[in-house]
Amino acid sequence: MSRIAEVFAKGKTFIPFITCGDPDLETTEAAVRAMAENGADLIELGIPFSDPTAEGPVIQRANIRALAGGVTTDRIFALVRKLRRDVTVPLVFMTYANVVFSYGTERFVRTCAEIGLDGLILPDVPFEEKEEFAAVCRGYGLDFISLIAPTSQNRISMIAREAEGFVYVVSSLGVTGTRREITTDVEKMVKLVKEQKEIPCAVGFGISTPEQAAAMAAVSDGVIVGSAIVDMMARYGKEAPPHVGAFVKEMKDRIRKENGSMECPGNERSGKD
Repeated sequence: MSRIAEVFAKGKTFIPFITCGDPDLETTEAAVRAMAENGADLIELGIPFSDPTAEGPVIQRANIRALAGGVTTDRIFALVRKLRRDVTVPLVFMTYANVVFSYGTERFVRTCAEIGLDGLILPDVPFEEKEEFAAVCRGYGLDFISLIAPTSQNRISMIAREAEGFVYVVSSLGVTGTRREITTDVEKMVKLVKEQKEIPCAVGFGISTPEQAAAMAAVSDGVIVGSAIVDMMARYGKEAPPHVGAFVKEMKDRIRKENGSMECPGNERSGKD
């Protein structure tokens, strides 16, 4: 069983996201450790890209700041090597196809495997083109994470059948960013996935409060929070890690309190928490 599968098997999962190198890699390292120490089950590490099409203004600005500060893919690989000395939670890269292409797909994925990454998310790669990356990931033991969106209704079954690791359920139309309310029928999307394959579903895009996190966890296997954390990194700068740690703890505690042993819809057959 992979580390990702082990985490989801334990119950409702909280997944924070951070843009590597904003404001600098030393602060990123401290923030990731704070996340892990305060209950993060899996952590998404964003590799900055100059044209992050899936991102809203908060994460776009973080990408620009990180790149202006001299962050490179190799420096992020070195960061992960340092983290892996003692951080044991699964780590997943989220970036864009051009970052992987420009580095060399096999070289990129091979390095990910060597440094202890568990998976890769490329939001700009459509389902029809994913095998170019997914096949290489499988060869090195990484999960290539698929996304489904509210606009994917007719494609959810097809995407779900070939999904690996977990399915990233996009809760809202548009780009990343905090939202006052989430009106998408996330529960229906999760059920459609699980009708095809018994695979965990984690909900992201727009979640920023403990109340939203608890509500989304009630109808899925996990919750992903990005923009709220990236905004915190921008506001507090090098002083952000303890604030991020406290935020992660608050979110995880609320999810655990309200959804601790609840089954996700569609998990009845598996007996999974």
